[in-house]
Amino acid sequence: MADKLYPLPVFHFRVQFGTEQLGFTEVSGLTQERQAIEYRAGDFPEYSTIKYPGMAKYTNLVFKRGVMASDNKFFEWLNSGMKLSKVDRKDLTISLLNENHEPVMTWKAIRAFPVKIEGPQLKATGNEVAIESIEIAHEGLTIENL
Repeated sequence: MADKLYPLPVFHFRVQFGTEQLGFTEVSGLTQERQAIEYRAGDFPEYSTIKYPGMAKYTNLVFKRGVMASDNKFFEWLNSGMKLSKVDRKDLTISLLNENHEPVMTWKAIRAFPVKIEGPQLKATGNEVAIESIEIAHEGLTIENL
């Protein structure tokens, strides 16, 4: 019961794509939105529109991680997506973990594919780890609060 008294920290999470698991320093874009459809007929007695739910809209996911030598999994996945007829789509699972490394909240992105990889900002006077950014489009996002 004590674990339900405090909000979960954001720093303990896991990302799985397909059957593989990779480490990331940051995940963003866990956003879903339902666009509203507005309508008003000319003979409505009210001078306002009515609204009802329209199409779902999903933001691209953005993953950031340190650049690792000889780690080309995402580059190979990105290159496979450059062939329009043979896009290699994968389901992704992002899990927020508790102190026992068990999923507490899970986001599942379906039919995902990479659309952009951005390399690190190289700086001769820098003293940071080289971080790359991977942007992934998908066709749906479900949320499970376990």
